[in-house]
Amino acid sequence: MPLLLVILAAVAPALGLLYFIYNKDSLQREPVPELLKAFGYGMLSVFASLLVSAPLMGLGVVPAMPETVGEHLRVAFFGAGLPEELAKFVLLMLFLRRCRYFDEYTDGIVYAACVGLGFAALENIMYLIQNFQDWAAVGAMRALFSVPGHFCFAVVMGYYYAKACFDHPSARTRNLCLAILLPMLLHGCFDALLMVSSVSAAAAALIALFGGLYFFMLKTSRKMIGTLLAKDKEVQDAAEQAAIDACREAVNELDGESSGGEGDFPSAPEDIEN
Repeated sequence: MPLLLVILAAVAPALGLLYFIYNKDSLQREPVPELLKAFGYGMLSVFASLLVSAPLMGLGVVPAMPETVGEHLRVAFFGAGLPEELAKFVLLMLFLRRCRYFDEYTDGIVYAACVGLGFAALENIMYLIQNFQDWAAVGAMRALFSVPGHFCFAVVMGYYYAKACFDHPSARTRNLCLAILLPMLLHGCFDALLMVSSVSAAAAALIALFGGLYFFMLKTSRKMIGTLLAKDKEVQDAAEQAAIDACREAVNELDGESSGGEGDFPSAPEDIEN
């Protein structure tokens, strides 16, 4: 029972945010089985990230036991930010290539969030089991910071990935680069501020910076979601208006054809007499 409770506590924050993003997609909600499938892809990305982080650790780029500020920075950016976001990005692309429901801007954020939260859920399970004696405290801290962090990284990734797919093709390369590089940078800074604060004399200042970054990411994520929802609403409204205009044009053409054919029939008594 305790192990089951730990697993539920680890997964609950991710499922809560999954429900949040599902409700945000109010124009055309994605099928729940597809969301759960993307969530599973996110869990797989945990293992995919090891294909990048393990060689870097073997080469000494990522120290196994960081002590100095520089070593903590390398762990944050090359042990977490780079491999984890790269893995999520690749798994997101693989999923969306086969997803026939990916047809709106907001879908990019929704599915990216599912992948990111799947990663966060499995990572949470691993952390809580490793810290089994203090799982409640560790779980609470990760629910407050780590899981929302993964959610925010995913929103940024999905935002630019959707723009790469649906904006003008000339901006595709730029948006794809932003979709992978910005989450890496945010993730690296997020972890670095926490890690370096544990070995730096300026711990208070670093924690304050971390708080600022955390709330900036939450605010930016909310803005990005709103922006893409507005874009989808514009596209939907334009499609509806185009359909209405097409119907009106068709009706007008039919009316014109009916009016033009009236001369073939007698319409007055004198015509009949003649």
